[in-house]
This record gives sequence, C-alpha cells and structure tokens, in this order.
Amino acid sequence: MKNCIFFLCCLLFVACNDDVIVKPNAKLRLDYPTPRYKKSQTNCSYSFDVNNQATLKKTRNCGVRLYYPNMRAAVYITYQRVRDTNLDSLLYDAQKLAYNHDRIASSIPEKLFENKDHNTYGVFYSINGNAASQSHFYLTDSLQHFVTGSLYFDVKPNFDSLYPAVVYLRKDIMHLMETLEWK
Repeated sequence: MKNCIFFLCCLLFVACNDDVIVKPNAKLRLDYPTPRYKKSQTNCSYSFDVNNQATLKKTRNCGVRLYYPNMRAAVYITYQRVRDTNLDSLLYDAQKLAYNHDRIASSIPEKLFENKDHNTYGVFYSINGNAASQSHFYLTDSLQHFVTGSLYFDVKPNFDSLYPAVVYLRKDIMHLMETLEWK
C-alpha cells in the first residue's frame, strides 16, 4: 500500500508541470531599401536607370555588370549590333540561353515587353527553381541594337532562400527594361 501511495504522489508531482507550448515557426524578414535610380553612364549605344544599390562596371564591347553587394548578385548585360542577317541568330541565342535552364528550373514563364516610346521590344524570362540564373531578358530595336541580360547569385542556387532577393531584383530588371533607351 505504501508503494502505491508513493507511486501516486510521484505521478501527481510529475504530472503537475507546466504544459509545453510549441513556438510558432519564425518567418525570415528581409527588408530591402526602396530603390532610387539614376541614369547609367556607359558611353555606349544605350542607357538605362541604375538602382543606387548596384555598382555599375563596364566590360568589353559595351557590356555591363551590375553588382548588388548586399545580395551577392549580379546582372550581366551584353550588347551587340544588329547586322543585315544576324537578328534571327541573336534572338535564337537569347532564347536558347534562357531555356538552357529548363532541366533544373520548375518553370520559365515569359513576359513579352514592348515600349514604343523608346523603340524597345523583347522578352523577360522568370526562371523559377534551383537554376543557376533566376532571370533572363533581351531587348532590341530590330534594326541596330540588341541587348541581353542575366541575373546570377554568388551562392549555390536555393530558390526558396533566394526568393525575396529574386523578387526585388526582377522588379529592378523590369525597371531597367522600361527605361532603356537607344542613343
């Protein structure tokens, strides 16, 4: 009988602990500053607005590298002149570059782009998934100028983790496309 009472007392003592409360999952909050833009200075056949968070570095043949140090990301832009017979091959190469990621990407939606005021026409590709590049675009006036661009991060691609930065940079690229002008 003493053992039974001792067992019940121990059971009551252990059972009177506070209930365990499971903490809710935390959400990572990444706040990026509101972009402020200025006109690019490249002395090339085109210009566009650049986010103040990016550093612009001119590369060979009027190419540009926009580096975002806080996100460890870069947008690589290349420029080519359109000649009499090479527009088809430039378009094919730009589309092929975007769709080289289709084995890894979960989807690649296209968004047609047209700005008649600046005489720019092109396509913006959102590359979703763990691909090496998360965005690709091209712009042309169909007569003289052709620009392509790709977004890359300096980290191993993990789309879920990169998603907030990808959204921010896609908006930035769309602004670049909207403000691109030929000289």
